[in-house]
Amino acid sequence: MPSETLLILGAGGIDSGSLLPSFPLMHRFHPVRLILLASVVAAFTIALPARTFTVVVYNVENLFDIDGVALFSDYRPDNYRPEHLFTKLRNTAETMRLFQQGAGPEIILFQEIEADQTPGDWSGDYPRELRRYAGTTVEAMLTEPIAPAVRALPAEFFLLKKLADRGMGDYEVAVGAHQPNPSGRTLVHTNVTFSRFPIREARTHHTAGARGILETRLDVGGHDLYVFNNHWKAGASREADEEIRLGNARVLRDRIDAILRRDRYADILIGGDLNSHYNQNSRYPHLARTGIKDVLGSQGDELALQRPDGPDFYNLWYEVPPERRKSDVFRGEWGTLMHLLVSRGLYDYRGVQYVDNSFGVAKVRGLNADLITGLPLRWSFEGSGAGFSDHFPLFAHFRVVDENRPGVFKQLTNPSRQARGPAEVLRVDYAAADLSGAPEVESLGSAQALNLEGNLGRVFQVDARVAGENPFRIELFGEEYTVWSHDRDLRIAIYRRYSVGDRIRFHGEFGRYQGQWQFVIRDRSWIPGL
Repeated sequence: MPSETLLILGAGGIDSGSLLPSFPLMHRFHPVRLILLASVVAAFTIALPARTFTVVVYNVENLFDIDGVALFSDYRPDNYRPEHLFTKLRNTAETMRLFQQGAGPEIILFQEIEADQTPGDWSGDYPRELRRYAGTTVEAMLTEPIAPAVRALPAEFFLLKKLADRGMGDYEVAVGAHQPNPSGRTLVHTNVTFSRFPIREARTHHTAGARGILETRLDVGGHDLYVFNNHWKAGASREADEEIRLGNARVLRDRIDAILRRDRYADILIGGDLNSHYNQNSRYPHLARTGIKDVLGSQGDELALQRPDGPDFYNLWYEVPPERRKSDVFRGEWGTLMHLLVSRGLYDYRGVQYVDNSFGVAKVRGLNADLITGLPLRWSFEGSGAGFSDHFPLFAHFRVVDENRPGVFKQLTNPSRQARGPAEVLRVDYAAADLSGAPEVESLGSAQALNLEGNLGRVFQVDARVAGENPFRIELFGEEYTVWSHDRDLRIAIYRRYSVGDRIRFHGEFGRYQGQWQFVIRDRSWIPGL
């Protein structure tokens, strides 16, 4: 399949001098030239000054190895095959190639990497294993027959190798230690940090009900940068789960307080999936206290960091307008479960310094976001696998300064003064989706061309005959497909309007539910004339 080049649309038009790396649109069968808003992707390709680097935070949504031992049944050999792993690795690597002109970010905080269930079956030496497999590729390694030594490798090594195959090498690796959870539940995932800077120290802070918090102390140009990789307890709106997150936050806060007692201006970066929104307290007023705000101290007044009695951290979500604070979707609502928080030390003239207003969300329509709706292209097991993750990555840029002036703060442009996030919830506006680019499903010509994993999540124009009721079905290419809407009133209106044998025209998102191919009508505007 041919590759397509992505152009950046700036305020003054197309900037033909700024090109993202080319990549095949692997989950689409019709390549398309994408025109992307500079506010979303310009920071990916910006020519960064010397000694400036990029940090990315990415929940990959279940990256598992192929040793045949998995705590999730979906990832056992009867359902999860080597080609699934390769697809996942390929798509993750292409996402990382968006940064630093294809070279990848210098620091990556990954969440939802499988906690290796057979750790004694490989050497545990990442550089040694990279040298061992230097003459081959991940694709070749995962082609049958697969050597027992390859099957024994952990998920993070496959990812490390795939990045190296794509020219993104020289990473050191820190993996969160995992053990039976103190609450009695065995942990499925762990946090993994890749760094091109030397990892001087790595430790795991175990916390009840969630993955251990991975701390790495990096040597960045001779300066210490403390990086905390988190994945807190899920269930953002539930009080019982917030109690667990309060505990997760206390573990992190205790360690941070110990660092800050030694050095008030220490360079500290907190990232990961906190399973809390930046406006958690406002969004869920029934939660008396939250871990992210009341314990960790997340807030949005950037200048307050400079006060002697000010807060210790600033949440980078406040760098972008409220309408662009989106990293994930749940039940039709946009969320901000992914986070990057920076300490006051990252604003002064010693060591590492945050590049003002460089925070963003790596959302690229046609790559990891749907072309029509802009939603994350989630992982799917169909065929050889498809999709990326249910979370978009976050990124920010930093630089090294050698002026040794701790507590002397940089001048900021348009600093945020919003200490507390608004209560409003951003709902997915399906009515605003530009459906003009949706292809006609009939143009595919056959059910074989339609029923592919690469079409999952894609929006089509459909013109078909109603084939049945309960469930409501249409006929295409001699096969039947279910038609569904999550809007009960819309479902009822469709059932009342159309009978078996009628022609029905609509826009539908192609998917699969309980083994049945289906089209989902996301909004009443997607079915004209109803």
